[in-house]
Amino acid sequence: MSEGLTNFKVYSVERKKIITHHYYKLVFISVLISVLSCALAFSLKHITEHFQHEIFNTANATSKALFVLLPTIGITSIYFLRKYLFLNRKNKGITEIYKTLDLRKEHLPFFKIPSHYLNGFLTVIFGGSTGVEVSTVVASATVGNMGYKREFSAKMYKRELICAGVTAGVAVLFASPLAGWLFAMEVIARKVSRSLIMSCTAAALIAGLFVFFFDNTPLLHFSIEEWNWYAIPFFILLGLLSGTLSTYFTFLVTRMKTLFGQIHNNFLRVNTGALVVGTMILFFPTLYGDSYHGLNKILEAVISKGQFSLLLLAILVLLKPLAASLTLGAGGDGGVFAPSIVAGAFLGLFVAIFCNTYLNTHLVPLNFALVGAAATLSAAIFAPFTALILACNLMPNGYNLFIPVLIGCFTARHFSQLLLPYNVYTYDLYKVPRT
Repeated sequence: MSEGLTNFKVYSVERKKIITHHYYKLVFISVLISVLSCALAFSLKHITEHFQHEIFNTANATSKALFVLLPTIGITSIYFLRKYLFLNRKNKGITEIYKTLDLRKEHLPFFKIPSHYLNGFLTVIFGGSTGVEVSTVVASATVGNMGYKREFSAKMYKRELICAGVTAGVAVLFASPLAGWLFAMEVIARKVSRSLIMSCTAAALIAGLFVFFFDNTPLLHFSIEEWNWYAIPFFILLGLLSGTLSTYFTFLVTRMKTLFGQIHNNFLRVNTGALVVGTMILFFPTLYGDSYHGLNKILEAVISKGQFSLLLLAILVLLKPLAASLTLGAGGDGGVFAPSIVAGAFLGLFVAIFCNTYLNTHLVPLNFALVGAAATLSAAIFAPFTALILACNLMPNGYNLFIPVLIGCFTARHFSQLLLPYNVYTYDLYKVPRT
């Protein structure tokens, strides 16, 4: 019996050594994946931003009629790239990651990196009304998947390496390592384990260093001054409206994909959606691309004048999700990140200005823009903690609004669940209620 006990102790010691060795290898490869994903996200973010502004300014200065044609150029280019370079292998967004993780099938081959990179770039620079966030998420997840396929770590760590890539990619996009960590855990992994915490934390630390040295500029260049407790009921109201807006966006995305999927003529499918988007941009240039630049301009106008056209804000709130849905339906690459943030910010501005005008309140429009952006994103990606931290990093001192943003995120998340029990990320894959 003593011999058996001795053998068991020896086995336990050896097993701990093996596990520790696997953990070291996991952290090491997570660091390498993070470095590659940071470089990928950084380059896509800044190259896209540069060309988007150049093409927009050129069209605006020469002939605004070009806005009608530009989305067609981008989405048609994507169609030919998909057909001839990527051999008709389609991109299906974040559901590809779910399939490779949950169904245990290989759905992230190497071509996903250049495919999503180029498609996201072409979609946005030519005015497609989405953003490069989902393109970055899938491409960086593929970087992690490539590390797994090279067998640099144990076979059980596929989820961990994919999440490491996603952590770094999202961290660089929004200059927030914590937001990247939460997104990977809350949206991609959807569970917590020691190995996941280790891989995502290693990736977040590397991404944090990358952001600190290369790209620590917030998306919105405004400062939060103060907020008052009497505004809490209005933040709750904004959360409810944001949940409704997210449901509207989810409905449009799923319906547009179904509608365009029934158009078998490729020329008609691409150009129908792209020309409609282009026409919308002609009348409302703020809808161009990811619309972050347009949002900054509107915020500047609101801060300087204290007022803005309620009609224009209402139109932008409704049209941004529609333009994004049409872009995706026509074949553009992207997702709900940028449209949710922008449309939610417009909604927040609308609520604040409306209440100030007709109810004689003294709400701060900038505060409501940030809460609206966070709340709408929270409901759209069904990840309130990610949206909370991400939104607080959109402005230099956004954490001053931590409590209002927290209220808005959870109110919108739960209300959207009541309105539409499907998540835009899992709808096409599972078609089961969110829990």
